[in-house]
Amino acid sequence: MKKLKILFADDDLKYSLILKRFLEREGYDVTYCGNGQRAWEQFAVVDPDLVLLDINMPGLNGFEVAGRIREVDSRVLIFFLSDRSDKADRLQGFQLRANDYLAKPFYPEELLARIRERFSSPLAGEGTDELYHIGRSVFNYSSNEIRTDSQKVLITSRQAEILRLLAQRPGSMVNRDTLLECVWGSNSYANSLALNVQITYLRKALKNDPTLRIESLMKKGYVLSEG
Repeated sequence: MKKLKILFADDDLKYSLILKRFLEREGYDVTYCGNGQRAWEQFAVVDPDLVLLDINMPGLNGFEVAGRIREVDSRVLIFFLSDRSDKADRLQGFQLRANDYLAKPFYPEELLARIRERFSSPLAGEGTDELYHIGRSVFNYSSNEIRTDSQKVLITSRQAEILRLLAQRPGSMVNRDTLLECVWGSNSYANSLALNVQITYLRKALKNDPTLRIESLMKKGYVLSEG
């Protein structure tokens, strides 16, 4: 099986080498960069499956690196690893279409669990897939994939969790608090803002199917409408 390639950028050398060795022992191919400029230069060379970015780095900071990456690649997964954990930083990270944001300090095992969750796939054939037929599309929750005719769109695991809840109740409102508790674990203000951002991305992901739309209802919740 092909090794998952990770591009990891952080200016804390001692901490970074420990985390790099940990990930390599788990079977990942990790390229380490000590600053943001180097990470951006290595992005096209490495062609990673996942980018791990600290925010406070010399040269280019993590937000700037993520912004440049998203200009050329909308699908690679980006995780921010930072001691900046206030809601403004988290929101900025998600606005840059980051897929996750881990506040330091964290256990390496927590990062490992999140990586495995993002890149997990069914072990058997199609019978193990959790499929939802919505509009003219098929949403495969197991692989984070939306197929509309011959077109395929991959979404993040967090977006898949949201769409799953909506697809389980097509035509019915799903309360915002329900979405926040099920997907983020709390209905905090920061998570509420993040939900707004993820709904925007989901609407874009569904644009290939004109029969589908996600409607907002008086700031109370969302409805996946068909037809």
